[in-house]
Amino acid sequence: MNKPIIPMFGELLAPYLSQIPDEAKPGALAILERGAAERYRGWAEAVPQHRAGLLVCAAREEEIADSIDTLLPIPSQHRELVDKFIPQAKQAYFDVFEGLSAIDQMTIQAAAERQGARAWPAFVPAYPDKARDLEALSAIELESADYLDSILK
Repeated sequence: MNKPIIPMFGELLAPYLSQIPDEAKPGALAILERGAAERYRGWAEAVPQHRAGLLVCAAREEEIADSIDTLLPIPSQHRELVDKFIPQAKQAYFDVFEGLSAIDQMTIQAAAERQGARAWPAFVPAYPDKARDLEALSAIELESADYLDSILK
């Protein structure tokens, strides 16, 4: 059986995120976290034997998004740009999973969580006073990656 191709999500999303000012990027990523929560809820329906765990993963994605919305909300002057480019980024993310089985999709998502875990600490230089909170978000991402890995073995 072939393993799915794991994209580098930073590169995949760069054409959209590069259009968003740096101070709005954490909030923009929070919107993408909510998109990941949608994916988890879909997998919970598709793979009912793992429903409870997948719904916990969805809740984690929402927790990350809620935290960023509180810590580093999108500045109002950049909201229009975010609203323009994030739907395109979200579609690019969703397109990665198109036509794949739920198992292959979750395999890709486990890698996406690990990649996402590296994204939050990258904001620490710009927001050193929020370093602890940003690092905590990485830990949350890794919990979901570990859960997915555990059911994919």
